[in-house]
Amino acid sequence: MKLLLVLMLATLIYPPIPTPTSTQETIAIIILEKPHSQQEINRLITPYKDIKLRRVFREALDGFSVQGSSESINRLARQNQISLVSPVTQYQVQTEESIKIIGGDAARSFFDEKNERLTGKGVTVGVIDTGVDYTHPDLRRNFAGGRDLVDNDHDPMETRALGKATIHGTHVAGIIAANGKIKGVAPEAKIIAYRALGPGGDGTTEQVLAAIDQAIKDRVDIVNLSLGNDINGPDLPISLALNRAVDKGIVAIAASGNSGPNVWTVGSPGTASKAISVGASTPTMEIPYILIEGSRDKVRIEPMEGSAKWALDRSLLVIDGGSGRKQEMKNVRGKIVLIKRGTLTFSEKAMNAQAAGAAAVLIYNNISGRFIGNLETTMNIPVGALTRDDGAFFIKKLIKSSPSARISVLEEKDRLADFSSRGPVTETWEIKPDIVAPGVAINSTIPGGYLSLQGTSMATPHVAGACALIKQAHPDWTPPQIKAALMNTAKPLLNKQSIYYRTYEQGAGRIQVDAAIKAQSLVTPSSIRFGKFTEHSDNHKAYLQVENTSERALRYSFVIPPQVAGLSWRFPLAFTLEPKEKKELTIELAVDPQLFMGKIHDGYLQLQAGKHVPIQIPYLYVLEEPGYPRVMGFSFSEGDKAGQYKYEVYLPGGAEEFGIALFNPEDYRFIGFLDSSTNLKKGLIRKSISDEQLPAVGTYLAKVFAKKAGKEDFIETMVTIEKRSD
Repeated sequence: MKLLLVLMLATLIYPPIPTPTSTQETIAIIILEKPHSQQEINRLITPYKDIKLRRVFREALDGFSVQGSSESINRLARQNQISLVSPVTQYQVQTEESIKIIGGDAARSFFDEKNERLTGKGVTVGVIDTGVDYTHPDLRRNFAGGRDLVDNDHDPMETRALGKATIHGTHVAGIIAANGKIKGVAPEAKIIAYRALGPGGDGTTEQVLAAIDQAIKDRVDIVNLSLGNDINGPDLPISLALNRAVDKGIVAIAASGNSGPNVWTVGSPGTASKAISVGASTPTMEIPYILIEGSRDKVRIEPMEGSAKWALDRSLLVIDGGSGRKQEMKNVRGKIVLIKRGTLTFSEKAMNAQAAGAAAVLIYNNISGRFIGNLETTMNIPVGALTRDDGAFFIKKLIKSSPSARISVLEEKDRLADFSSRGPVTETWEIKPDIVAPGVAINSTIPGGYLSLQGTSMATPHVAGACALIKQAHPDWTPPQIKAALMNTAKPLLNKQSIYYRTYEQGAGRIQVDAAIKAQSLVTPSSIRFGKFTEHSDNHKAYLQVENTSERALRYSFVIPPQVAGLSWRFPLAFTLEPKEKKELTIELAVDPQLFMGKIHDGYLQLQAGKHVPIQIPYLYVLEEPGYPRVMGFSFSEGDKAGQYKYEVYLPGGAEEFGIALFNPEDYRFIGFLDSSTNLKKGLIRKSISDEQLPAVGTYLAKVFAKKAGKEDFIETMVTIEKRSD
């Protein structure tokens, strides 16, 4: 994997930023082949009069950011000293019982080499987020300073502006190290806050890179990034920067994203190879199900954080509440109100229903898939989420009659959260996330109080806190060793059918920090990607290092995996390691493509270490070009000049054909192409749309499609043209 990353860094160049005829300014990240002095960077950009230097990165990357016309940046990108040019993209923010589940309570009863309890004491955690309310009584003792990379000062306070206020960073910091009314995983760890996401929780690649750069300069022990985008690629600058941070001795932890349950949904920086990518599991939860009387199948409800419990002990009528506006809340008293997502916030919909006397609220999605919801204020009635398909099923029932329904509640624990993004990573086919941690119904600090939230953003700081405890217990352990301890001792989770989730869905499993601290052996790397079959080779090798961290000799042997037609394994013979001894191993996998029927094969290799529980090592093998999405990460917005628009899109493997087709959303009549191209290279593309390409003012259904190797994928979304240039 390391060689592959070096190769990619040495050879990969993003496709040039289009629109050579446009004078619209853009911001780009420039990554250099080798470090340059300030003077050398100035000389490099001097010939391009309209390019302005914005920031220089010394630690996270060898490079800088610039602002200027697309044409000039394209010309600059052709310089030999430059290895990669990437447009700046947008990033969004995506306890007590959960800490007990991961073994945090047990771990805090352990002692370090100074005979002090494990509390994270002496460990610094950098929180790159929306800032932190360092005046919160549960965080005041832990706050150790920081930087604001949005306003460029030394005050990393959360945004307080009306309508744009943020709470996310404070919630994350509390999960890691709250020390007051509630206790975080590592209550005596020090928090250094880096405000990289500003009003409303928005930020850019440039700001996040600047935060990583500063965290490296500040020599933090751990850095937490509960943020990300939906681009599944290993080569975005944030992912590369986290790899650099790990090389410099920092444990880097990133959220995998909230775009599950489909595969290929893990987003950057959760795709960073050397970072610990975290998915979300569930603590002990009461999950409500609704059954329309007379139907056979009950429907799962996703409870929204901030709502009352779903303790409805009688049948209730279900009624259509439209979009949830006040005027639509007619005759809802004592009934379950079905509301479509959109137009109003979840809280506004729920408050309107509650004020009208509704007994409960169900909000169904307006796009495919499940979604999670967090209410801004506590409700006295239960509020939950349904999929679009389930909502459509209920609407059909409502048209025919006024059905009654019953609610049943089942207890679930240690399941993979539906919203948790899955892997694998496109192009490298690496297993991500690496591990999972509780990310549902997590109570933590916010400015002015406490709130329960959910998301992989909440799972990630559980791991950051766990790493702080491990670091205190083993101050000499490197980031790969800490990552190995967590992954080698994780608990693989089972789904409802009592079958293990796939490795690229949960990685090694749910963390057990108490077991990680006491790990007797470490295996690195902690997951194996055998790569993709080629016509030239059907034999694959993986290289592992096994380290005996205990005080006595241990004997090791691999457990032979279940037989699969077309796959043949070759493992090292049993061996013994003395205390603190290490050994390099080679594992071989031979594949007969005529017999092996699957496109993707994954599982867990088991290494028996003495009489301890076997170490489970997740692995993944790809036979053919798998069915990853050919297009992702599309966004459309106004440009920097009046009447101009721009779009971004990520093509994981490039595209033989690409286009953005516009349709009338009412009758699906084809309007025309907003843009189209052929033979595009892989990577992130950012392009401005000229006035001549724009349709009339209005809202359109956009079908963004890409085709490669006989497979075509598309994204459907709405785009709005509000004005044209004069």
